Amino acid sequence: MTERLDQPREIGYRVRLYYDPEAFGRFSERFARFLGTARFIVYMTVFVAVWLLWNLFAPVTFDPYPFIFLTLMLSLQASYAAPLILLAQNRQADRDRVQYEQDKTAAERNQAEIEYLTREIAALRMAIGEVATRDYIRSELQRLQEELGGEPARSRGAGSEDPR
Repeated sequence: MTERLDQPREIGYRVRLYYDPEAFGRFSERFARFLGTARFIVYMTVFVAVWLLWNLFAPVTFDPYPFIFLTLMLSLQASYAAPLILLAQNRQADRDRVQYEQDKTAAERNQAEIEYLTREIAALRMAIGEVATRDYIRSELQRLQEELGGEPARSRGAGSEDPR
């Protein structure tokens, strides 16, 4: 009997396995990290070499020449390793994405601070530009003195004792 699509399904009891995705993810990362080491390659090479030598030269063999069982075991290992490596890569990509967002936010904040400091420095330069300098005040005083009919004030030379 086919289910009707216009009616909701009946609620039934289903058995679902529970696993901790975070623990499984950590396991997959450790497994993928181990598969990417020279130690794994050495272990696997030694295992295959011992397997081949045993089944070629030992008086009692359990996997004769075409090595069907060895091929089955290596295929099984590869069929489990590939999804675990992909899971580890996906978790790393998620961490990279989060790190990228944090870096982007920090860069935006730094850019805003740099722009603020640039504006502050520009404002300070403008304010300093409006401050009267000692030479400007002296020249103005000399001009006013001349206008009032007095003698122009003597400008101090390089050898004067006044440090101003």
